Amino acid sequence: MEEKQKEKSSHILTTSSNLLGICFIVLTSLKLLNLDGKTLIDEFTAVAIFMFMVSSVLSFLSLRSKNGKSERYEKTADIIFLLGLFSLFIITMFVTFNIMK
Repeated sequence: MEEKQKEKSSHILTTSSNLLGICFIVLTSLKLLNLDGKTLIDEFTAVAIFMFMVSSVLSFLSLRSKNGKSERYEKTADIIFLLGLFSLFIITMFVTFNIMK
């Protein structure tokens, strides 16, 4: 059972860190195009960055933890990762349809 948990945590860690990098690219692109003050997309991207960072840290702690907290870290990382994924989807829709101004 513990091996499955470590496998799930490692998947959360790698995926959330990759999505964290994508969010940084989006935020940097908005800054370079001078769109950061004209839309709310950069604020939503900052929230997604925070969620993916917390998810990465919690999944890392889950992998490194040797006590009973490992499962709690992993479940929390999983929930926060899904919230971050949903927020990234919303951001993508806003960018695609240019809804937020």
